[in-house]
Amino acid sequence: MSTLNTTLLCDFYELTMANGYFELGKKDEIAYFDVFFRKVPDGGGFAIAAGLEQVIDYIKDLRFTAEDIEFLRSKGIFSEGFLDYLKDFRFTGDIYAVPEGTPIFPNEPMMTVRAPSVEAQFIETFVLLCLNHQSLIATKANRVVRAADGRPVMEFGSRRAQGADGAILGARAAFIGGCAATACTISDRDYAIPATGTMAHSWVQMFDNEYDAFSAYCKLYPENATLLVDTYDVLRSGVPNAIRAFKEFLLPKGITKCGIRLDSGDITYLSKKARKMLDEAGLYDCKIVVSNSLDENIIRDIILQGAKIDSFGVGERLITAKSNPVFGGVYKLVAKEEGGAIIPKIKISENPEKITNPHFKKVYRIIDNETGVAIADLLTVYDEVIDESKPLELFDPVETWKKKIVTNYTARELLVPIFKDGECVYKKPHITEIQSYCRDEVATLWEEVKRFENPHRYYVDLSRKLWDIKHSLLENRGKK
Repeated sequence: MSTLNTTLLCDFYELTMANGYFELGKKDEIAYFDVFFRKVPDGGGFAIAAGLEQVIDYIKDLRFTAEDIEFLRSKGIFSEGFLDYLKDFRFTGDIYAVPEGTPIFPNEPMMTVRAPSVEAQFIETFVLLCLNHQSLIATKANRVVRAADGRPVMEFGSRRAQGADGAILGARAAFIGGCAATACTISDRDYAIPATGTMAHSWVQMFDNEYDAFSAYCKLYPENATLLVDTYDVLRSGVPNAIRAFKEFLLPKGITKCGIRLDSGDITYLSKKARKMLDEAGLYDCKIVVSNSLDENIIRDIILQGAKIDSFGVGERLITAKSNPVFGGVYKLVAKEEGGAIIPKIKISENPEKITNPHFKKVYRIIDNETGVAIADLLTVYDEVIDESKPLELFDPVETWKKKIVTNYTARELLVPIFKDGECVYKKPHITEIQSYCRDEVATLWEEVKRFENPHRYYVDLSRKLWDIKHSLLENRGKK
């Protein structure tokens, strides 16, 4: 990957605050920040966590170079003491996070940072950049993959992505969300995401006729012949020429694995007609791949219309999350340490949805032992332990009269240690492990939560102890 120094890829106010903490003697005060989001993209029922690996790499490499410090000196507002402090700057704190691929819900921590104030404050921008982008794309990809109903989805969006990282890391996130492959070659090299692709319309146009283009490709790549059949006329020339090329150059070698790709027109109608033509030619194993500005809604509709499609290539609407291109994760102070004690902090707003959940917390996923389905998530204070042998009371943190008593359940902690005292203690899983984990975790959600439209609300509840602390802070708003 790139060796670009990203230390100064931060909002400028991270530095002004850090300088302020240093000058006021607060640089060693321990602060706790939560990363969470408030709204699921596209009105969905859940999101998919992604981007943790890039946060880990960033924290490990976080250093201020002499050039960085000289640039900050040129701004004329930072003290020499602070600039000298930055020469040996390292992250020395703790980070907890949900593993990549975990289904996550609004207002629960997907990451918690505990560190000296300067360190905890400084990393905000890059942490959010990584988690917001990849969680957004992984969430979109998961929607697209679920709409495809078992048919493979390839990520085809590099040329429409917002910059190099948007393409490379977008492909990574899409794979976590469930895509089978990518068109982005460098993502295969760097992250072992299978790269796939055969030809563009220009290949067909480079030859005197369509048949010559197809036959040349079949000769060169007999084991990977997927022919693009819509350069001129799908049904009158594209499919007939593909059939001819397959019969003349693949079948004599005993190769029946082949495919055609449709990239324009009425996909449902054309795929039905093409399937009929292929079957009549005896090419039952020939797959039909479609692309062209697809998303989960279009895919769902054409499948319902009976389209004969074996796999999908999805580009711009996936890699840019076109329908809802902002994830909206935030980084909020929830506690600080004073004299060894953890003091909860809360942000109050005129908008109720922006009131934060205070304190250093645990996140539990409550699983019904009989069905294996997730019932709700529960936020507790860090020192609370759930006794699974006892009934558990869950109640809506806003409409508190909505209560449920749960028995025969498993309470699984979601946040796992990533860094301890500045050292990474987390073994990064392989990308295929993350994808499998994501698939298995999504399978634990109720089907009603997975609806694309008007999904059932999945509850994120507060323990009684945490609820009491939050409301005590609300009642004493602004007081010490």
